[in-house]
Amino acid sequence: MHVVDLIRQVAEVPSFSSREDRLHPLIHRLLAGRPGVTVERVPEHNLLVCVPGNPELPTVALAAHLDKIDHWGTDPQRLAVELHPDRLVGSLDDAVGMGLCLALADWACERELPPLQLLFSEMEESHGLNHHPERLVAGGAGRESGQGASRLSRHLRETGRRPAAVITIDTTPLFRGESGVALYAAPWEQEPFTPGPGLLAATAEIVEQMQALAGGLRMANNNNDYAIYGLELNRNSAIAIPSVAVEPAIFPYHGPNEGVYVSDILRVERLIQRFLETWTRTTPWPA
Repeated sequence: MHVVDLIRQVAEVPSFSSREDRLHPLIHRLLAGRPGVTVERVPEHNLLVCVPGNPELPTVALAAHLDKIDHWGTDPQRLAVELHPDRLVGSLDDAVGMGLCLALADWACERELPPLQLLFSEMEESHGLNHHPERLVAGGAGRESGQGASRLSRHLRETGRRPAAVITIDTTPLFRGESGVALYAAPWEQEPFTPGPGLLAATAEIVEQMQALAGGLRMANNNNDYAIYGLELNRNSAIAIPSVAVEPAIFPYHGPNEGVYVSDILRVERLIQRFLETWTRTTPWPA
């Protein structure tokens, strides 16, 4: 299925913060029948999807968040999504990342690539907690922004399944209505940890490779799940696990009618495809 169609399907589901499990049936249906693909629920609403690949290559994780901001308060059964000549319009943060991850997983199943993990997290958005806690399940009690990425990271640590690298796919307001793709690659600027020389070198290697593959990626930074993965997966780790985010432009941002250029979506898809196709490491980076 084309990536734009996948994004539209994800964007239609009202998987608001604390109600992320509404997306689970669609994800299970889209991945059904893929050889060797497993879907594991990590409490409360997180999903860990494992896509088999070349066992001689270290695993790469692709990450996106399940939750959307509730701009309605009326619990709609379906959210509107429109395809314009040059862009999608709807509740696209982070339907774009989710759709891209699912499209990349489907594409990877037919190729000799590194094994993949898809990290689908709950409660990435802080908007509901800060502005409309009454719209969250139980008024948001016991929930905090970023808890999904933290729980997934802890689960991977405890089960001995840390990936060699994490690529988060989200959306960025950086371009203010113009087309563009941003690359975030300094999680230690957003979370309280100091990178060692191994992590700095590994991150620089990924940045150099992505810039060579895509060109013109705008280096920037913001605080989202990618920073949490950088902090939590490198905690007490014997290997360096670079965490970066690749983000197409979105405008307006955190509103009910967000627009993302189709050309930017396809650019991100092709970048990550080429990154995985040219992945040459046979061992993770040393810490």
